[in-house]
Amino acid sequence: MNESSLSRRAWLKNASLLAAATAMSPSTILAETSRPAILPQKSSPPIRFAVSTYSYWHFDKIKYPIEKVIDNASRIGFDGVEILHRQMESEEIPYMNKLKRLAFDAGLALPMLSIHQSFVKPDLEARKKDIEHTRRCIKLAVQLGIPCIRMNTGSWGTGRSAPDYYQTGKETPLQGYTDEDAIRWCIDGLGECLIDAEKEGVILAIENHWGLSSNIDYLERIYLALKNSPAMGLNLDTGNYVGDPYPQFDRLVQYANIIQAKTYYGGGVYYDLELDYPRIGKIAREKGFKGYVSLEMEGKENADTAVPKSLEVLRKAFNG
Repeated sequence: MNESSLSRRAWLKNASLLAAATAMSPSTILAETSRPAILPQKSSPPIRFAVSTYSYWHFDKIKYPIEKVIDNASRIGFDGVEILHRQMESEEIPYMNKLKRLAFDAGLALPMLSIHQSFVKPDLEARKKDIEHTRRCIKLAVQLGIPCIRMNTGSWGTGRSAPDYYQTGKETPLQGYTDEDAIRWCIDGLGECLIDAEKEGVILAIENHWGLSSNIDYLERIYLALKNSPAMGLNLDTGNYVGDPYPQFDRLVQYANIIQAKTYYGGGVYYDLELDYPRIGKIAREKGFKGYVSLEMEGKENADTAVPKSLEVLRKAFNG
């Protein structure tokens, strides 16, 4: 078939379509053109839920195997598992690869590695040790395929023994120092760690984890001083607020990359707290939060019963 035949056939096809259109009555054409366009429905993706391995352990003498937490999480219906660094049996590559493979085979993400470190230390060499510890943990997160690390500010260590510590969060600075010194140490220490985190593509999410971070003014100052780093993040723990938690959560959730949600079935291991999760979930949705919510069940009830109940509470609260 030559080129002229193809062109003629295309022209005839277009002409027939035009004729059909002109044959329609004006009222029909008007109805067709005035029909409102069907726009796609706007919908927010559902919040996804992880469970912290800590929910099954609480620093008992015998570590609860992370492998078993992964199996439990898959069976119960979680989307991921948050790994507590201190709960890991080792830092050897074969062990970490095993955890990564178990999670992958179970269809689970590993969204966060929670570590312990402190920058509230007057001794520069002591702070450097925690910086090096964090750098090592960044490499562990990379090996595990984990995109985020939970970070602490640290504390003076002078208030934990006070009977009202979990109500006030107050600590007296060490003699000769002030909270302003500690804030500067946190900014400097985190800043050093962020250099490595940026290179490795790992987020360092600072948490309201008692100590200096009990004061959310301090926590916000530290976060805002470093927020321009693409590796800087914020983790909000629903159970670690001093005073009324809701306005504090409302103020900080705009920055949050991940939320740790505590429950206390059977009474709290360290303290009891009644949390209005429908209210917390509503605040999070209204502020546009879309990250993971990671369960930290910190009650005395057996985790085999308390963790599934906790998941149902969180699902209803955050996703309706």
